[in-house]
Amino acid sequence: MPTAVASRDRSINWVSSIPFFAFHLFALVAVFFVPFHWSYVAWAFGLYYARMWAVTAGYHRYFAHRSFKTSRVFQFVLAFLAETSAQKGVLWWAANHRHHHRESDQPADLHSPLQDGFWWSHVGWILSDAYGDTREESIRDFARFPELRFLNRWYLLPPFLLAVGVFLIGGFPLLVWGFFVSTVVLWHGTFTINSLSHVFGSRRYKTTDTSRNNFLLALVTCGEGWHNNHHYHQNTANQGWFWWEVDATYYVLKLLSALGLVSDLRRPSDAVKYAFRKYSADDQVAVESMPAMFGRARVAALAARAKVAEAVKGATELAGPAPLPVLKRR
Repeated sequence: MPTAVASRDRSINWVSSIPFFAFHLFALVAVFFVPFHWSYVAWAFGLYYARMWAVTAGYHRYFAHRSFKTSRVFQFVLAFLAETSAQKGVLWWAANHRHHHRESDQPADLHSPLQDGFWWSHVGWILSDAYGDTREESIRDFARFPELRFLNRWYLLPPFLLAVGVFLIGGFPLLVWGFFVSTVVLWHGTFTINSLSHVFGSRRYKTTDTSRNNFLLALVTCGEGWHNNHHYHQNTANQGWFWWEVDATYYVLKLLSALGLVSDLRRPSDAVKYAFRKYSADDQVAVESMPAMFGRARVAALAARAKVAEAVKGATELAGPAPLPVLKRR
């Protein structure tokens, strides 16, 4: 049942949030105290996108929406890789996201910019004690796996192991760039889908929320920026539905499918993909499929061509036969 607005706790626990802000401060200051090298930037860039893919493919498209299938072993791998993003546990993340879709931009939504403003939707709700527990009733399908419950409880273990590995590879400078800087940017890249994707962009489909498609956010988040597509039909492995909608997460999933690591990638049907909204005067929506629109256009074009041919034929008959050329003897 939707939670009443009055019962919502929008307060932030500033004491327990100290590590979050300290992480930001350290990442911002430390880069000025380590030798700069472009290889560090490359590591930060690579680990950003590797973990962004794990968040979008693992946390979001698999655990939250079950948009493809995989083995229990690779399921664990996806969860572990996603948790290196330091965005809490896999069950916590997926359960809260499912709740967001049930209540999207409604009073009970955990992070709606429409209801609570940009700051809350972007990061405030994460720092609130009210949403620290895992909504187990929303994630029972995956909560039955003990290894996922373990990861969900010890969610700091994967990022800690990543930090240790990065330090062993490149020392303190690489730790700063490859882990701290990369993680902070990764956080805010992910958070933009909760905040900016409900504010900036275009709306192809009529939904009950303010979700929007945004090309730039799709580049930043490996394809999650096609948010209006996603909210219109949630359980597809691809969120970019047309060739120009870049979706790096889906491209990698297609590769993994070819390798046999994942299967049954769900895609939108033509009825879903080509359904566009058309507004009448009273703002009611009449949905017409794109194939039907193209069909009507083709019939109209053929009719117009027939009329042109008929007009040309009539003009030819009216003018009579063309005179024969006069041949001159040489």
